[in-house]
Amino acid sequence: MKITIGINDADREAVANRLQVLLADEYVLLTKTRSCHWNIEGSNFMELHKFYEGQYNELDEIIDEVAERIRSIGHYTVARLVDFLKLTQLTEQEESSDSKTQLANLLNDHETIIRYLRGLVNEFADKYKDAGNSDFVTGLLKQHEKAAWMIRSYLK
Repeated sequence: MKITIGINDADREAVANRLQVLLADEYVLLTKTRSCHWNIEGSNFMELHKFYEGQYNELDEIIDEVAERIRSIGHYTVARLVDFLKLTQLTEQEESSDSKTQLANLLNDHETIIRYLRGLVNEFADKYKDAGNSDFVTGLLKQHEKAAWMIRSYLK
């Protein structure tokens, strides 16, 4: 069925492709956050265990929203781990049970996503005339900025 939402096919495809990268980043970050949740040790174990759980639950919701945005503009989402690993901008570090190492790694990932989202806000609005997805990624930007602030607060 033809999609007539005021954005041409090429622009919808370009937006979907950029959202696919975001989806991959979010999925990799979710996995890394779960790893921290599972492997944290130390005197602040319970606090960070619960903190990481809240973080990965929020990321799980974000992932679903990103995938549904891709579908809403007429494209299928990537969903295989091999595809996520090809698309992601994030890198994996060695596993660690040290809270400072875990938090620093997660902060770096959130900040990578923040920089990507910041670029998408104007690109979607100006280049692709897609105010809806520009607004959507603005909301995600705010969520990642808050998560980064919380993580940064642990590292002080």
